[in-house]
Amino acid sequence: VQLQASGGGLVQPGGSLRLSCDYSVGDVAIGWFRQAPGKEREGVSCISTSGGSTKYADSVKGRFTISRDNLKNTVFLQMNSLKPDDTAVYYCASYSWATRCMQAIGTPPVGRYSPDYWGQGTEVTVSS
Repeated sequence: VQLQASGGGLVQPGGSLRLSCDYSVGDVAIGWFRQAPGKEREGVSCISTSGGSTKYADSVKGRFTISRDNLKNTVFLQMNSLKPDDTAVYYCASYSWATRCMQAIGTPPVGRYSPDYWGQGTEVTVSS
């Protein structure tokens, strides 16, 4: 599976960005992860293959929305009310089992929580 993340940039606090993850093969759960400088990579959100199940890290609940368009093989992460603490490189990743993706949210994505494939990152900077 190949994944391509895009949509990052510089935005002011309180602003919005929409990230996109284009993936090459269907029937995979997709997770968004982020890694800030000097910090561990963390799971932000996950969406099941059908899009019927989603999960969010507590830090982004109510501000971020994950969705997918299976006809276009694209997953989106709509990020609203952005804060400086959201500054990070954002990665998308695929899982053959949605359960592992959901479990990786709130847990470092290593070991049993590690995805099958990673995409390259897109940088998000929230600053005035």
